[in-house]
Amino acid sequence: MLKGLGGLGDMAKMMKAAQDMQAKMAEMQETLANSVVIGEAGAGLVKARCTAKGDITGLDIDPAILVPSEKEVVEDLIVAAIKDAQAKAAQRGQQEMAKMTEGLGLPPDFKLPF
Repeated sequence: MLKGLGGLGDMAKMMKAAQDMQAKMAEMQETLANSVVIGEAGAGLVKARCTAKGDITGLDIDPAILVPSEKEVVEDLIVAAIKDAQAKAAQRGQQEMAKMTEGLGLPPDFKLPF
């Protein structure tokens, strides 16, 4: 089809590959938005749920720790659980990105523009 056009054929292939990559990236973003990770703190007394994109969707707090004298501890555990969930979300995102870009020969820390 593009025979005889020299480098234009290669350019068309590169553009097609970029479009395919964008489509895969959009699919991956949707997968991450629908994937849930759970962060924990205090040996599971506080759990934070978030999407693999890092959006917090809920908290579970064991009623046993809901006493006024433990207010600061509970607050610290909530923050720790959220941070744990967000770290797990970031890790899941990196794993999905690695799957998507596998075989492209990109350096591990290469940032794609989309």
